[in-house]
Amino acid sequence: MASMGFDQIAIAVLGAFAAWLSQERRESWRRWACIFGMLGQPFWFYASWQAGQAGIFIVSVLYAFAWMRGLWVYWIRPQRSPGIATIELPPETRL
Repeated sequence: MASMGFDQIAIAVLGAFAAWLSQERRESWRRWACIFGMLGQPFWFYASWQAGQAGIFIVSVLYAFAWMRGLWVYWIRPQRSPGIATIELPPETRL
């Protein structure tokens, strides 16, 4: 049985952690999924290139675009979610 290289360990750890974070209920944690996903992409590129797996390489590029979308949504251009807010009226206000 061949031993796992550093790239394979990085793919497993970073990929699993990114997937785990993407399902987190807390947005403050969920936003980190794309960071760990992007950190894993160079290892996917290297491993698929070294193995001569063109299909996996192409899928890795598609995943990189998906993780980049997460970077855009959560880090580069974040928007406040329109939630329920409290409106406070001064006591002299009549409705």
